[in-house]
Amino acid sequence: MPLYILQIMIKCLICKNLSLSIICKDCQSNHLKPSFFTRELPCGFKVYSFYKYSEIQALIKTKHTFIGSMVYKILAKNSFKVFSQNFSFDNSRVYSLSLDDKVKSGYAHTAVLNRELKSPIITPIYSKIRSNNDISYSGKSLDFRLKNERGFVADIKGENDLILVDDIITTGTTILEAKKVLENAKQTPLFALTLADAREF
Repeated sequence: MPLYILQIMIKCLICKNLSLSIICKDCQSNHLKPSFFTRELPCGFKVYSFYKYSEIQALIKTKHTFIGSMVYKILAKNSFKVFSQNFSFDNSRVYSLSLDDKVKSGYAHTAVLNRELKSPIITPIYSKIRSNNDISYSGKSLDFRLKNERGFVADIKGENDLILVDDIITTGTTILEAKKVLENAKQTPLFALTLADAREF
């Protein structure tokens, strides 16, 4: 193999074989085929996820590292992009909105997911709902989450049909809080899409 090819090859995160991508094509095909999980939150709002958290936990944990944006882009292409290519809607246009897409570790992971939804029907929009609270919810109880709201503020004009985009659903409190804030801003959240569902199946 020519030396210049070897110089750009890296080890696949899953199989550890040499690859031109951080996750090789074989592993994307064999391990990253999305399923489709539905969770209905107490108010009847539906959240659709593509993976069980346990299936891609190691990949999700890269999100605050220097390779996180590459990993999230691959996950998004194998799930969110596939969804957008098969999505239909009665109205002419729906907008997808990434939740709290502040830049962390050099990129916004929810924005990476949202970008892959772009299609003739879906228009991704960014930086329209931000939290005023930087407390981490990772590993925290439902009680903690309820006592420490995100404090979302929506900055969106007109009346729009929205798909909410986040990377993980744990208890659903973040999505429900965002939904309420958006409804108060005269928006219509249709459902939410997340990369992974953290509940135990």
